[in-house]
Amino acid sequence: MLDGLLDAKRWELTLASMGDLWSGFGLTLKVVFAGLALSIVLGTILGVFSTTRSNVLRAISRVYVEFYQNTPLPVQVFFMYMAGPKILQVILHTDSPVRTSAFALGAIGVGLYHAAYISEVIRTGIESVPRGQMEAALSQGFSRIQAYGYIILPQTFKVILPPLCNQALNLVKNSSVLALIAGGDLMYNADGFVSTYGYLQGYIMACVLYFIICFPLALLVQWLEARSKRRPRAKVIPGVTPETAKEA
Repeated sequence: MLDGLLDAKRWELTLASMGDLWSGFGLTLKVVFAGLALSIVLGTILGVFSTTRSNVLRAISRVYVEFYQNTPLPVQVFFMYMAGPKILQVILHTDSPVRTSAFALGAIGVGLYHAAYISEVIRTGIESVPRGQMEAALSQGFSRIQAYGYIILPQTFKVILPPLCNQALNLVKNSSVLALIAGGDLMYNADGFVSTYGYLQGYIMACVLYFIICFPLALLVQWLEARSKRRPRAKVIPGVTPETAKEA
């Protein structure tokens, strides 16, 4: 099989079959965007829960994080695939199990999984903000929700952008778990091509398409990390800022 990696006819057949791979690429992108949106929203909520004074909210966040971080993603997705329709049947009171689309299953699966990791990133970011800022906000009449929304979280997201992008990168790669349940994603279609023809070119092209998604994210992570290490410049205010600050 390795001898044919440079075979022109195999590459010709592979490129002629790219329609299925592009279709899987499109589904993978949809799963990534939806899963990332879910994980950021849920992860932010759980991250805030973990920093509140409420023992109940902290316990909810801790249980969720420990469960999802200590169980494999494939097991979680298989459970959702097998048990999800029956659970929906009970909730919706239907006569038969309610099947969900591969897109919904993938987005929810990777979204719930990465929300646990993003919540830890959010928690770390919130704890990096001085506690005095929350107390100052409360003393000025802000509610806790307003203080988080207007003061704490905006500062938090500036700090956590590099690790947050890293989680997005991991989410892209973990979306390939859909191939285990015939999800029609990029990895599943590449595996189908290789199984049909026995040509490894299908996997090579899948790697190229995953690279197209992941490489820009990796560059963004590097840029954000470099930007976070730069020394901030003093804002120049005419008539107020000293000349030495302008030169710096």
